[in-house]
Amino acid sequence: MRNQILVKRYTQGLAGALEDEKEYRAVSRELAEFSTLLRTRQDLADVLASPFIAAKIKGQVIMETLSASSFSQKAKRFIGLLFEHSRLPLLGDILQAIPVFWNERKGVSTFEAFSVVALTDAQKSKLKAKLERLEKRPVDVTYKIEPGLVAGISLKKGNIVYDASIKGHLLKLKEKISEG
Repeated sequence: MRNQILVKRYTQGLAGALEDEKEYRAVSRELAEFSTLLRTRQDLADVLASPFIAAKIKGQVIMETLSASSFSQKAKRFIGLLFEHSRLPLLGDILQAIPVFWNERKGVSTFEAFSVVALTDAQKSKLKAKLERLEKRPVDVTYKIEPGLVAGISLKKGNIVYDASIKGHLLKLKEKISEG
């Protein structure tokens, strides 16, 4: 729970510091590159995770790594901030959350749509139009395949799940039967 709160705070701060779509895309890409670097460079990960290496030396390693990169100042400062507060392990979660907070800042609702098979372009546009009518503002929909649904569709907005799948209906029916 605490990590979710921290991820939300850092992500909101980052989204608030970004000025426009171009900067959002650039900083997001740079943070993703740094996250990949942490995952793929075992020597760097070992240095940062080692309890035997002083924080000052770890900071120097981070700063040298960042100075060798062509990252923007905002990306470098954000990575430095995460390191300084021992929050680098949150970077992956922040990267997943930033599109939602960026869209929210622009007045766009973000949904995830789960289906058993890939939706056609016509189905996607119809779903998006329906969600925009219901939300009364623009929406951004990410489509994902979920083989466990059986049939139908499931929508997720933040922590709220709208389940219009056969599996969801069967689970509701099971609950009603077990209640008596």
